[in-house]
Amino acid sequence: MSYTALYRKWRPATFDEVKGQDHIVTTLKNQINGGRIGHAYLFCGTRGTGKTSVAKIFAKAVNCEHPVDGNPCGKCASCQAIASGASMNVVEIDAASNNGVDNIRQIRDEVEYSPADAKYRVYIIDEVHMLSTGAFNALLKTLEEPPSYVIFILATTEVHRIPITVLSRCQRYDFRRIDGDTITARLAQMAKAEGIDAEDKALRYVAKKGDGSLRDSISLFDQCVAFYYGQKLTYERVLDVLGAVDNEVYSRFFRTLSGGNVGQCLRELEELVLSGRDLTQFVSDFIWYLRGMLLVQTGEDSGDFLDMSQEDLDRLSEDSRLVSQDTVMRYIRVLSETMNQMRYSASKRVLLEISLIRLAKPAMETSLDSVLQRLEEVERQLASGVLVQAPAGGGQGTGAAAAGMPGGAELMEGNARKAQEETVVLPPAQLEQLRLLSKEWKQIIAAVGRSAKTILADVKLEPRGEGQLALIFHDKSHYDMGSRESLLKDLKDYIASAYQVDVNLTAVLVAEEEYTHKNYVTEEELKQKFNVDIIME
Repeated sequence: MSYTALYRKWRPATFDEVKGQDHIVTTLKNQINGGRIGHAYLFCGTRGTGKTSVAKIFAKAVNCEHPVDGNPCGKCASCQAIASGASMNVVEIDAASNNGVDNIRQIRDEVEYSPADAKYRVYIIDEVHMLSTGAFNALLKTLEEPPSYVIFILATTEVHRIPITVLSRCQRYDFRRIDGDTITARLAQMAKAEGIDAEDKALRYVAKKGDGSLRDSISLFDQCVAFYYGQKLTYERVLDVLGAVDNEVYSRFFRTLSGGNVGQCLRELEELVLSGRDLTQFVSDFIWYLRGMLLVQTGEDSGDFLDMSQEDLDRLSEDSRLVSQDTVMRYIRVLSETMNQMRYSASKRVLLEISLIRLAKPAMETSLDSVLQRLEEVERQLASGVLVQAPAGGGQGTGAAAAGMPGGAELMEGNARKAQEETVVLPPAQLEQLRLLSKEWKQIIAAVGRSAKTILADVKLEPRGEGQLALIFHDKSHYDMGSRESLLKDLKDYIASAYQVDVNLTAVLVAEEEYTHKNYVTEEELKQKFNVDIIME
């Protein structure tokens, strides 16, 4: 026998089994008990909240031979025929694929005939917003004055696309998102009945990922159970299947980001990528973590809005003291923009890395919130007794000013001495290799990728022994991104395949004023230049 998905197997069969929609269930049951059944209903709400399930239960209840407190008995011939899909009196129509005028005209022709073995003929039109304008117009008259034995139930996730002329002819019921506790309880009930051993923390996380949709939560739960079939479903295993990370990771990542440590941020991001985590999901969850931090900063009773353990809440409270509300809102704004861009980009990682650098280095932006963050950092340094200095270089005119200051000439002379050139003798094979890679460097970084083309454009190549090559960086942010093992490996692999050169690459950060330019020559070239014998010690 074929396997039945859990969300289909556990579809509610009575109103009492419907979870999280008590305001709708009570109204419909009272209508059935009081004989006040309408002719047209509009069920609207987000996916997976029970619209189609309630429509089918209602169709069974109005035709049930022995209803129990407004619920269908499930045992009579009518209930069983509807449940099996064999009833001619309940018609389900997918408006996404049957949205033309001819489909609605067929319904108008059918409603002329009364049901043979039931009280009502019920039409359930799912995704009704997909009907064409002509189809809506063809439905209007029948929807306004249908025969007494016909009931229309229209279901949609986009009620704003329904014409007002249709809305005014229907009783509207808005299905709410289902809260996490209700979904968790339902998942626990299913796990117990199916003989699945699952941690409560794991179920709560699955319920949270469903985002108010019970069907989505059950589908995610089914996916996790299938991956670890026959094993206990733990919180860590759920994170592994769904490509998510623990709150502790978000806390550590936030502390690194707020501390302005770009290199560590990029290394932690690379660890997430290597472990198989989805970057878009990571950004979305991190935004939710920042949202919780913002709630903690706004008031003491914000814990009621956060679905997390006391341990995670305490950690979140500690993190919230590190930055201001303005900074948190800036983080949320930048990351939200990045997430929208990542959905349509093939270079998700590059976009995220650029955004993280922007967040860690607010001096790169000129927006008001970034300026406020920079002022906040200066105030924090002054409060802790740290002397705030101007950035190195000081902008244009620094060299001229130094020349005019007392001791400025000596400073410039010292820098000139540091920048002097040095001649280095290399074996012929090693020098040939260096000259080849230096000549082809632009083509190499262009072939590796767009980010490499930007980060590695200004690096200098220095040999550090046989088969060893150093990439010399002068820019700290470029070094943080260019020193990643994955990028160095990509460079090495490309050089090996394109030039048949096997070389190990390392990244080195050297201040530009401390760097000594080197001229590489062979021993023979040096002899010819100076016309003397060279003794190598």
